[in-house]
Amino acid sequence: MSTAYVPQQPQPQPTPAPPTAPPATSPHASEATRLLCAGTYLDAGYRHRVIDELHLNGQRFVAPSLGLDAARVLAHALRARRQEIQWAGAVLGLWLVGAALTQGLLAVFLAPSLYLAIGRWIRGRASQAPLYRVVPAFFLRWWGRITFTLLLLFTVLAAFGAGNDDSSYHSYGSYGSYDWSGSSGSYGPYGRPGGLGWSDLLVLGSTGLAHVFKPWQAWATLVLLALIALCLAGQRGQFARVLAAELSPQRFPDAANDPAERGESHRFQWLKQRIRTEQHAPLIMYHEARPFCGAGEAYPDWVLAVELKPDALKKQQPISNRLVLEKIRPLVERLRLPAAYAGAGVRDRLRWLEIDECVFLPAEGLLRREDAPYDPQAFDEHRAHAVEEGAEKRRHFLRIRVGGWEEELVVTVFVRIHTQGGMLMLEMAPHVLLPVRPDFKEADRAAHRFRNNNVLGKAVWAVTRVPGSLAGSLVVLGRSVVYGWRLLTGGYAGALPDGPALSVRELGSAEAGSQFQEMDVSRYLTSIQDRVANGVRAALAEAGYQTGEFVQQINNISNGGVHIGRVEGSTFAVGENSSASSSTGGPEPQKGTGNDDHSG
Repeated sequence: MSTAYVPQQPQPQPTPAPPTAPPATSPHASEATRLLCAGTYLDAGYRHRVIDELHLNGQRFVAPSLGLDAARVLAHALRARRQEIQWAGAVLGLWLVGAALTQGLLAVFLAPSLYLAIGRWIRGRASQAPLYRVVPAFFLRWWGRITFTLLLLFTVLAAFGAGNDDSSYHSYGSYGSYDWSGSSGSYGPYGRPGGLGWSDLLVLGSTGLAHVFKPWQAWATLVLLALIALCLAGQRGQFARVLAAELSPQRFPDAANDPAERGESHRFQWLKQRIRTEQHAPLIMYHEARPFCGAGEAYPDWVLAVELKPDALKKQQPISNRLVLEKIRPLVERLRLPAAYAGAGVRDRLRWLEIDECVFLPAEGLLRREDAPYDPQAFDEHRAHAVEEGAEKRRHFLRIRVGGWEEELVVTVFVRIHTQGGMLMLEMAPHVLLPVRPDFKEADRAAHRFRNNNVLGKAVWAVTRVPGSLAGSLVVLGRSVVYGWRLLTGGYAGALPDGPALSVRELGSAEAGSQFQEMDVSRYLTSIQDRVANGVRAALAEAGYQTGEFVQQINNISNGGVHIGRVEGSTFAVGENSSASSSTGGPEPQKGTGNDDHSG
């Protein structure tokens, strides 16, 4: 009797349990927050725009801070400005005292400082300035540097007594009668043929200074210039110490011991509390012209409209916006699960995917910033009413967020469902926050390089910045006076509440991400949009409605049947009797691209 061979059947594998969610980094300790705090010391333009938005305009609600703590960025911006003002006051004081102490010799160096300031102003702060700005700025700045170098050499020679003898000064004759042409047959001083050589020019310049000023004045000038250079080196050293201490990756998560958090200003403490109440709340107070301020660069919106056609084989059930959203949520949440054999330790940012519901309310109409309904009970009432509304000013969204690359690359998709008049409308508004600016990311390297440089390197760094230090100090102190005047007379304390004008995170974003980051953005967006579409399709099928038209529209978009370029504020509709249109919103606020060196 033979027994038929039956191959061993594969055993069903148990469904893996959802892995424990990895610990998420708190926004106040994220790498994006740390780099933006460092950026307030590096870039004066960025620092002042942060202070203007969050401190001066205290009536404005803060933009949603996705993956960062804007209050901590403001704290370091204010601290960096205080340090900048202190160092600028010290440098300006040395220039003024030195001009009086040297009886005007130090004042001779004001001319090259003025040339440098004008050249810098003409050049502007744009990363790519037009040629008509670059050329004159180049000549003015180099003329200022050359003039300063020659004056410094003349002063050194005069300090050592070069040309102290009046006869050596008069041996050149008057400047007007000397033959500078260098023609054949003419003889320079000491019987050399031709015009003056470089050594002759140096002696002539030092002789001229020695004829007007005494050696002790030249020595005093050199000492004061050295003190100014020491101030500049001390300012840079303070910046390097901050990056090695409270802004180091090891100590930054400890916000309680951050010196910048302990600002004694009552206004700052009040603003810090307001920012931390608003920036991560599900209620978003917005300005009508900038509803998604803080979310980043807008990608093409999806606006799909399908008719609810009953399926003859199924019994129809009531369908609502809430029912569809509740069908979408678990499908999107499943994106957090790793592959069955990937293991619990797999590193995929989709495991940190966040889903919540948010309600957008216009800021207009409030009398005080504190009157916004951030109370949980008030928000629940707004959410319950807004989720079923057709919406105009008040809008409800399901917000899906993925924070990649240590919260430097943030992908957010706002999803809205609306059913009315036998139609279902699906709206998806994807936004991407690009990585932090490259110069901010290089702050650690710059600080480490300065700390570990030798004495000669630090001295050269400081001396090369002495010529522009006077104009720079005047600008810093003048700007602080203007800011104080605006704060006192601008009426900001009693101004009506307003929506955010800009986001400190968007200001500190790079122009583009790397190829890897673009690939991640595509992966996140495709995954989320696919799950949302599947959730809507499943909700339609379970409620007894046909899904063919909806699936066809999704396939058309996925397969390129409808092509929409990445246009700011673009929208489109797909389907029978639908039309596509796009509108361009107002210009984005320019990012701080200051070319200033750090300010302390």
